[in-house]
Amino acid sequence: MGTTSPKAVIMDETAVNRAMTRIAHEILERNEGCEDLALVGIVTRGDLLAKKLAEEIKEIEGVDVPLGSLDISFYRDDYATNFAPAIHATNIPFSVDGKRVVLVDDILYTGRTIRAALDAVMDLGRPSRIELAVLVDRVTASSPSRRTLSARTFPRRMRRTCTYI
Repeated sequence: MGTTSPKAVIMDETAVNRAMTRIAHEILERNEGCEDLALVGIVTRGDLLAKKLAEEIKEIEGVDVPLGSLDISFYRDDYATNFAPAIHATNIPFSVDGKRVVLVDDILYTGRTIRAALDAVMDLGRPSRIELAVLVDRVTASSPSRRTLSARTFPRRMRRTCTYI
């Protein structure tokens, strides 16, 4: 049995690096620098992207932004139906209180992961603002109803503090 190849390559390494640099610049522009900024990657691929964004921001601003990883397994609405969820550690070695937290994930599709991440972050403290940075948004114009959480309409308690990058 040989290895399988992907059906299509959406972004190659160069395109991903270019996108990550662009996202890092946009995060800095929206936040007018990196004061009180923190990156939190959603495990398992968002934390890798958050690390890359932290490196990009250090290269641009010369500042190490706080970096954490968040496991949302117990916050998912389908947790009870998943018999063997993959559990990872949450590692946020800083207080989120008063911080501008940027949640980082690889793909935004239905929004269920982001909804769970918002709940998890709010259980850790009260950030001044939460933003979302994703590499790929899978929702197309032909199927906008697949998303359970609109990127621009966050839960009522979060509306004033969330921004979609």
